[in-house]
Amino acid sequence: MAVETEDAAPEATLANWRQAPYSRWGFRNVRRLVPVAEIPRGDAAMCLRRGPALDLDRVAVPGGASVAGLLADSDTDGFLVLHRGSVVAEHYAHGLEVRAPHIVFSVSKSITGAIAGILVDRGELNPDALVTAYVPEAAGSAYADATVRHVLDMTVGIRFVEDYVDPAGDVARYRVAMAWNPPSEVARGGDLHGFVAGLAADGSRHGERFHYVSPNSDMLGWILERAAGMRFAALMDQMLWRPMGAEADAYITVDRLGAPRTAGGLCMTLRDLARIGEMMRQDGRAAGRQILPKAWVDDILDRGDREAWARGDMTGLAPQGRYRSQWYVPGPGRDVVCAIGIHGQWLYVDRAAELVIAKFSSQPLAVDDALDHRLLAGFRAIAQALN
Repeated sequence: MAVETEDAAPEATLANWRQAPYSRWGFRNVRRLVPVAEIPRGDAAMCLRRGPALDLDRVAVPGGASVAGLLADSDTDGFLVLHRGSVVAEHYAHGLEVRAPHIVFSVSKSITGAIAGILVDRGELNPDALVTAYVPEAAGSAYADATVRHVLDMTVGIRFVEDYVDPAGDVARYRVAMAWNPPSEVARGGDLHGFVAGLAADGSRHGERFHYVSPNSDMLGWILERAAGMRFAALMDQMLWRPMGAEADAYITVDRLGAPRTAGGLCMTLRDLARIGEMMRQDGRAAGRQILPKAWVDDILDRGDREAWARGDMTGLAPQGRYRSQWYVPGPGRDVVCAIGIHGQWLYVDRAAELVIAKFSSQPLAVDDALDHRLLAGFRAIAQALN
């Protein structure tokens, strides 16, 4: 396990914590800037055993670099590789430590989707029901005639532009509502649920096109809270975190009224993120028990709408991909499934290669398509080296 240390806290504030160089500190100290809800670990952690060490300097990536060089190029804060359930590589940098949580951004969506699967299996959530059956406050919005399945699969016909750099756009207003930005001339006051329930339809039919809209996943978290009758942090604690054997506490950011940012606010350790990936590799099993229904995992791997994906806005990342229940299936087959967050957060599962990769980063750009393709090539190179 390689560890690089770095002096703590630059002048990070609520206004700059997602910007380099402040993000290296900000991404592992979110709770010092934003309100959060705790997700405590249980009494017994699922052991991560050690396997034969993989030398990342010796794993070549197409184009001439090694995986180790790629990690440096991609501002990696933490990197962990599991092969057949054993840790074969673990690396920390930029002040991140083994038991320190790091924000996973939109990897949170996939974890929220997993909890939805548990509730469906328990008969507490109907993916074919209208959103308004759980959240009547959404009447009059884009979600008024959308189903939970449309929300799960990002096929809601909704007017929202996911532009992370427009200082006066939809995302800027959204960040004020979720308490990630200070109030400004862009927006003042408000709250996350009010923002999400106020989004309008874009005139398209639900279900036709994959349209990546983060507020969909916050709406999903709201639906899950209503379906289960409890706050999301408690729901995750009872149905996922303790049962799967997490070794450290996690937390999720909340707005000024306590609404959870299920689209991007989860913070956890690298090892616990890898545990979630191993659960997906093992058909939903962890710590000797079935946590996520196998049928839900199979549905993610087999049922994504290829045509909706092809009409969507992320075909450049995965031309033959699909999206189901908040998870990406990037290839034509069912072997690889992944969760992706801005600024370089990854959970990559290759079931055929018996491989799980968890990556925390503080990349300066929220979205870097060229780097994403290099990382995917690096992940494939690791799979080849191990098999």
